[in-house]
Amino acid sequence: MPEPSDQEESRQQRETRDAWTMVARYSEIGFIIPAAVFLGYILGWLLDRWLGTHWIYIAGVIFGAVVGFAQMIRSVLRMQRDTGDKS
Repeated sequence: MPEPSDQEESRQQRETRDAWTMVARYSEIGFIIPAAVFLGYILGWLLDRWLGTHWIYIAGVIFGAVVGFAQMIRSVLRMQRDTGDKS
């Protein structure tokens, strides 16, 4: 049985690397919004404790959700641009 050529092997390695890159990019999308909401909650909670209020954590959660959605949209647009998909 003939051994694969260097070009074919490098093509297979490139395809495997590209597949793992796509997995990483799509998993990033799944973590962006929850991470942003959690960070907004924590920062709001800390501000509430520091200022003696009880409402800033809600603003932090809302701000985190907005920032998370904006970042998710930017990531999806960047992925489309990188892959050349115009749909």
